[in-house]
This record gives sequence, structure tokens and C-alpha cells, in this order.
Amino acid sequence: MRRLPPLTAIEAVVQVARLGSVKAAAQELALSAPALSRRVQALERFIDRPLFDRRHQAMVLNSDGERLIGQISPALDMMADAVEALTSPTDVQRLRLGVLPLFATQRLFPRLGELRALHPELHLDIDTGGHGISRLGEGLDAAIVLARDVEPALYARRLDRNRIYVIGNRAMVDGPDPIRDPRQLAQVTALVHRDMPDTFAAWCHAAGIDELEPLAIDHFDSGALMLEAVAQGLGVAFMHDSHFEDAHDPRLAKLFDISVESPYSYWFVCRPRALMQRPVKLFHDWLLQRLCA
Repeated sequence: MRRLPPLTAIEAVVQVARLGSVKAAAQELALSAPALSRRVQALERFIDRPLFDRRHQAMVLNSDGERLIGQISPALDMMADAVEALTSPTDVQRLRLGVLPLFATQRLFPRLGELRALHPELHLDIDTGGHGISRLGEGLDAAIVLARDVEPALYARRLDRNRIYVIGNRAMVDGPDPIRDPRQLAQVTALVHRDMPDTFAAWCHAAGIDELEPLAIDHFDSGALMLEAVAQGLGVAFMHDSHFEDAHDPRLAKLFDISVESPYSYWFVCRPRALMQRPVKLFHDWLLQRLCA
């Protein structure tokens, strides 16, 4: 049998590649940064070549690193599947699902009772952390992500198409100084989700006000917190029609009747081989039937 590098060194390289920094990877593995760096260096010595381009406070895979990660990822997936099969009860099918909190609250959880009735053996481990696509096969079996498109190497199904709404506090419509003209948005703060950075520019372009400069643009990584900020009068949010309609919040109002197609959609994403796993297949088929009917 050919000699292999330590699995701990491989694990360290994979985590640094996924998270982009030694500090973040060390926290993930409960190691000190120097200890994790030594593990990365051990693998680089083993193969006698560097795997990363070292940059200020970041590490980016070079071409050799990308080739190595691409070749060992399927093997790591198979190892994880084998361990999962031996450690999980045979009558439980478990899916590790990455999903954004607002999608989970508004569109997934209200329907999970139906899924449980159809497949009582299927259990979900929900992960609302970010970077769902980069974590596939490394903690996640599948993810529901918000994106323009998905890289061709992954299996992806679009779950919806959306319009961009400008969402404001109800007082911005019914109050003594209502906002009627899009140019009045220069007087307020714009709230934009980090996963949808182009919504503001796309809406302004469609409204014919490309040069609009709001008081500020505040970025959020939580759609639910964006909606609450709007309800509290802290700004206007550039979000999807489904986010507004599924909120059912009387404190919120759509400000204009301008119709703007969003460049972003929700996608179901997994590695192609993951569809061969029964939990992923069960959830995938139910989700597409339920949301894409």
C-alpha cells in the first residue's frame, strides 16, 4: 500500500481552502493558528510543492491546490458517507442541509410537516451559516442558496424567479410625508443583502435613476433582520417580492409599482454524486414538487 499523508494534514488544507484563512480554519478545527499552519506545511512538504498563494490575511489555492482538492473531494465524501452509514441508526435518513434563515422561516418550515408525514424516516440537520456552496461535501449534503447562477460542476435546480421590491415602513406610504417619487430615496438609507449586492443598482436602472445616491447603503446578511429594520423605520430594503409577500407584516409596504426582474434566484444545490444518497434524493424530489409545481 502506498504511503499516504496524515489525514489531519489533508483536513487542515481542506478547511483553509474552504474558509480562505488560517485563523478561520483553526477556529473551525479547534486548533491554534500555528498548529494548523504546521499541518498545512506538512502536506506541502509531503507532495513537495506549495498548495496556496499566501496573501495578507488570506490564503488562496494555487493551480496545484485546486487540482488536489478537486481530486480528493470525492474520496473525502465517500469516507464521510461510510462513517455516517455506520454511526447512524438504519431507520433514520439524515440530511445535512444549508439554508438561509429567511427562506427557512418563510418557505421551508411551514411545509416541513408535510415532508415529515410523507417520509417520517427523513431528518434534517439545519445549518444557517453562510457560504453554503463552498461547504458542500464538507459538512453539508445539499444547500438552498441565493445566487445569480451556479457553477456547472455542481447539480443545481432553480426554485423560483423574482421581482425586486422597494420595501418601506407603512408610514412611508400612509404617513404625512409619503414617498411617491423614486428620487425621494435620496433622503433615506438603502438596505441591501450581501447575497444580493446588485439589487439596488438593478432597480435604480429600471427606474431611470442610475445616479441616485441614498443617504447610505447598509449591508445585511439576514433577510429577517432587514425586514425588521424596515419595520422600525431604519431604511428601505431592496428585496424580492416573495420576501415581502411571505412576511405578512402589516408594518411593511411596497413603495412603488415599478416592475424589475431580479438577477437572483433561490437554487437547490448539491454535488452530482450526492443525488445518489437517499436523504438527498427524497428531499430534492419533495422540494421540487412542492415549490416548483
